[in-house]
Amino acid sequence: MSIQAYTIAVLEMDPALTSLISEALEDKYAGISCFESVEDAMESFKQSEPDLLLLDIFLGPVNGLEIVDAIRSAGMAFPIILITGFSDIKLAVRAMRIGADDFIIKPFDKDQLEVTVDRALINSALRKKVKELEANLFMDDSAEILGTSPAIRKAVQIAQIVAKAEDTTALILGESGTGKELMARFIHTSSGRARQPFVTINCGAIPRELAENEFFGYEKGAFTGATEKVKPGRFEQADKGTILLDEVGELSLEMQVKLLRVLQERTFYRLGGTKEVEVDVRVIAATNRDLEQLVEEGKFREDLFYRLNVATIHLPPLRERQEDILPLASVFVTEFNKKFSKTVSGFSPEAADILQHHPWKGNIRELRNVIERIILLESEDTISKESLSFLRIPSQSQKQKELIEGQHSLHIHQDGVLMNNVVKDLIVQTLSMTGGNQIRAAKILGVSRAKLRYRIDQLGINAKNQE
Repeated sequence: MSIQAYTIAVLEMDPALTSLISEALEDKYAGISCFESVEDAMESFKQSEPDLLLLDIFLGPVNGLEIVDAIRSAGMAFPIILITGFSDIKLAVRAMRIGADDFIIKPFDKDQLEVTVDRALINSALRKKVKELEANLFMDDSAEILGTSPAIRKAVQIAQIVAKAEDTTALILGESGTGKELMARFIHTSSGRARQPFVTINCGAIPRELAENEFFGYEKGAFTGATEKVKPGRFEQADKGTILLDEVGELSLEMQVKLLRVLQERTFYRLGGTKEVEVDVRVIAATNRDLEQLVEEGKFREDLFYRLNVATIHLPPLRERQEDILPLASVFVTEFNKKFSKTVSGFSPEAADILQHHPWKGNIRELRNVIERIILLESEDTISKESLSFLRIPSQSQKQKELIEGQHSLHIHQDGVLMNNVVKDLIVQTLSMTGGNQIRAAKILGVSRAKLRYRIDQLGINAKNQE
């Protein structure tokens, strides 16, 4: 059996119960420390905080509320599980309101204890991830967030390099809702143009007959109603700064020709004007379409594509970076708690599972909208499975169809492959994806936790190395 690198502290005055807890957990966790004295425990915690504390709600003259309050007042954030009798549940709930994480009712068996401890450790790891996210994320004024997964970190690294080259054109590719505008803003604010204008133009939202006017402006008499002497277009507004051409794949071929000239010459004519206007603008283009495919179909100019495609940044969809989903959702909970004066604290395990496995076709934008709706309507302190009942969850038949269609295909070498090697590789990949969390790995693989453990031992997998 794999030992997880967690340290568990037990503060309990009943030696029999302490012994039962130790025996139940010692085969799974790296260190079990038992205390009968509050003073000894607190002194130990000051030297080295445990990953989790199991705390009896009554310790002689001291009760759990006082201990929880003392631990939290000392700035210690490790999860606390209260051990309580049935008659003391109300007291345990009060303790949770001041900082305890969960409680378990005596008498309990090994499985109950294990599930409760695992859940608290998972939630604690999630909170740490959120703090890391909040410390490292960049966000715009509307608090939209990208994430901290390897794919996003790679995109940010490229963006930071691009930002230093202040004249280089960039192309940001990604599905709707993945944060393309935010990435463009990040490039702008990280560059020497940061104090200059950042102008966005949605190429797909402008009627074809108004596109030239929108891009380059007009002069008096250019068309009926053009009464202003000079009306600057978006390129002029962005002079010395950055312009984002969002959904650039929607531009007409006529406007593509005009845009190409601006990129090459850095000059243009206003509609109805005779004087050439010169601008110093960095151009960033963004699209959710396959521009190369559009080039092949004759719908996008090849020369413009290569002019835009100097530095390319790919933003992966949210479904491909599952590790970002719960931290992002938690940050959105914080945002909308403030907006709606709510105190929602997190997610139930069932709700967290639904969020992680939802397809999120609308990506970060959809996730943010879902959390906003929930916080607005939620009356409980925790987001539950019922809170997410409005989400359309794929049926089992739909999931099986996705698998059949090759989303998770195996490549068999012509010389053959040992079945045990395939199974071993599958388990190792899953453990790596879950950070060594065997409960989540078992869920993903659709097997019981006991069966997964058996396979890990049978195949000699070092589960600890996958954390």
